[in-house]
Amino acid sequence: MPIVLDSLDHVVLTVASIDKTIAFYERVLGMTAREFKPQRYALHFGAQKINLHEVGTVVDPNVRHATAGSGDLCFLTRMPLEDVVAHLQAEGVAIVQGPVGATGARHRLRSVYIYDPDDNLIEIANEV
Repeated sequence: MPIVLDSLDHVVLTVASIDKTIAFYERVLGMTAREFKPQRYALHFGAQKINLHEVGTVVDPNVRHATAGSGDLCFLTRMPLEDVVAHLQAEGVAIVQGPVGATGARHRLRSVYIYDPDDNLIEIANEV
């Protein structure tokens, strides 16, 4: 019998600089950084979090190939995408693509794509 999963609790993002990553995600995406263990940080938003792992820092013996810039994350927002675009432009964040149509886990999406400081691809989307 297969395992039945209910939801995703957190993801781990490998980054070159914890400080630069926290500054970007707080300033651009409104997340809140919290230290959850000594020198271990997570970015919180809604009921989710992203744990941060800095390249070259061994935090868990089970981490084999941690590489900065290999992430591709999609965040949902109820804020109109036009307002998201205006905010990104005001913050000087280049839009890679969008607004464009995309496919989400539950609904079709209307999305814009940006890169974070490590070149992780970040999708910000409205469900349609």
